[in-house]
Amino acid sequence: MIEYEYRVIRVPARVTRAEAKALLVEHAEYGRWELARVRLLQGGARTVWLRRRIIRVRRTA
Repeated sequence: MIEYEYRVIRVPARVTRAEAKALLVEHAEYGRWELARVRLLQGGARTVWLRRRIIRVRRTA
């Protein structure tokens, strides 16, 4: 079973699309996050859900 951890980011309406993209690219490159969902709110704000796999290390005998 694959487990994920999630991070929710709120992007205000005053942030341009290019700036929001740069922010998400930075999270993806350095934090290994991937885009899970984007919700566009009334007024132009965005709520972005990022996810990444949780890697469990199994103990060997």
